[in-house]
Amino acid sequence: MRKQRWIATLAALAVLAAAWFAGIQSAAAQSRDALVDKYTPLAGSKGNAATLVDGLRNGADFTIAGTKFDPATGKLGYGEVNIALSLASAGLHTKGIDNPTAPQLKSGVESVLSQRAAGKGWGQIAQSMGFKLGEVMRNPKADRPERVARHEKPERPVKAERPEKPERPERPGR
Repeated sequence: MRKQRWIATLAALAVLAAAWFAGIQSAAAQSRDALVDKYTPLAGSKGNAATLVDGLRNGADFTIAGTKFDPATGKLGYGEVNIALSLASAGLHTKGIDNPTAPQLKSGVESVLSQRAAGKGWGQIAQSMGFKLGEVMRNPKADRPERVARHEKPERPVKAERPEKPERPERPGR
């Protein structure tokens, strides 16, 4: 009986592990595609965005429109690629550059990555550029409505007092 329980438990764990691993692989593929779509306007084309995301992810040299990029940080995770490109985009935007050329894009990305390679955290890099990291990373499409004021709770009714218990008459004999 115990052997059957162990076998059933191990089978269930194997199924859960397989589902978890499959979820990780699909999430990674979706992240890359989502990043490519998100940064296509910044890079100028979908092909340039794919090269940019893959180059930063792999930490290898890559070329966009004849401009060679050499990431100073080495390999980055997809989340780090997103942060780096968001900060670079915001930095270029403050300079009035919304559709950067390849050299302008390189300078924006390298200014962020050089600080990261020097050991600064993402929040510190954002602050040095005059931003708050949360504001840069917030999705502009996520227009959050103003918070609705909470309704006031009604007052609790006054609890009725218990009537006093009549005193027990003394028991004779005690």
